[in-house]
Amino acid sequence: MAFILIVAGENSGEKYGARLVHEFKRLNPSFQFFGIGGCRMKEEGVNLLYSIQDMGIVGGLEVVSHFPRLIKIFNHLQREIRSKKPSAAVLIDSPDFNLRLAKKLKKYSIPILYYVSPTVWAWRKKRLKVIKKTVSKMLLIFPFEEKIYKNHEIPAKYIGHPLSEIINLSLTKEEFYQKYELYPGQKIIALMPGSRQSELKFHLPVLLKAMVKIKAEFPVQFLLLKAENIEADLLEKYLKNAKSNLKILNNNKYEALAYAHLVLAACGTSNLEAALLGTPLIAFYRIFPLTYLFGIKLIKIKNYSIVNILAGEKIIPELIQHNFTPENIFQETKKILGSELIKSRMVENFSHLKKTLNKGQTSLTAAQELEKLLRF
Repeated sequence: MAFILIVAGENSGEKYGARLVHEFKRLNPSFQFFGIGGCRMKEEGVNLLYSIQDMGIVGGLEVVSHFPRLIKIFNHLQREIRSKKPSAAVLIDSPDFNLRLAKKLKKYSIPILYYVSPTVWAWRKKRLKVIKKTVSKMLLIFPFEEKIYKNHEIPAKYIGHPLSEIINLSLTKEEFYQKYELYPGQKIIALMPGSRQSELKFHLPVLLKAMVKIKAEFPVQFLLLKAENIEADLLEKYLKNAKSNLKILNNNKYEALAYAHLVLAACGTSNLEAALLGTPLIAFYRIFPLTYLFGIKLIKIKNYSIVNILAGEKIIPELIQHNFTPENIFQETKKILGSELIKSRMVENFSHLKKTLNKGQTSLTAAQELEKLLRF
């Protein structure tokens, strides 16, 4: 049997990986995938050695406490690679782990398709040297990345953003309100604190305090969109005194984003999801203070949310590190909910982004690129 290694270290990446596997198996059903991923990849028949829960850390100084576990995973993966001798490897995002793995795969002469570029345009540009030495082909999901890879003579292709084909709604607004017993007379604010334990730690307490302020000013109802890899008992730790004001959703995330009047979301894929669904958005992020102090010296961009980066200007508010406070969240919420002009301008900018990112058949193109790599 022929094997292909696939490694996705977080929620968004494993969604993209699952769709790639699905499309590839339609073209080449004889291959068996193995590696690291989540429930969607497992549903597509990937033999998971570890799950994305095992990989759920941010990076920087926080990584240190997780070194023993990550080294164990890394070494186990190498043993499986030597045993199965995969015909190719698909590495999805998670550069701290995957670029180290790429170096080992290169030594084994295994061709590498790297899906979702590291943010070399923001910081750690030296990663391009590693990519050039190890990666056979980069699959890019943002159009501005093409120029960077062309300038460094690294084989790369912009294939569009997979979210443009993943996002779909299965419930109408009326059905959604009825299912979750929501009040039509109250606005909905959706909360997306993040998909990592460390993100919950730094974000949820601040969001809960902001909820109190917002609730005192506006007739609103809050929905917390739980990431799939976050355990319910972990949320319980933070939400003991807030459940009466908050509904936790395990499903229908895209309906929640589409029908909300405002989204409060940690920087990351969730920002882009809200924008593609045309919902006003406030982005935020906070990390361990020492990690921030170290990282801020290396970052080469003015904006942190991918929505603002793609737009080339600040079209949504960003509350980063010390600016992420309950009062600031309240003030930005007040501006957006109180102004139709601000909301309409934001939504108009989102529509331009959507056109840029939708190339069509992104996952099929990714599968075809993997097929080409195997024939090389």
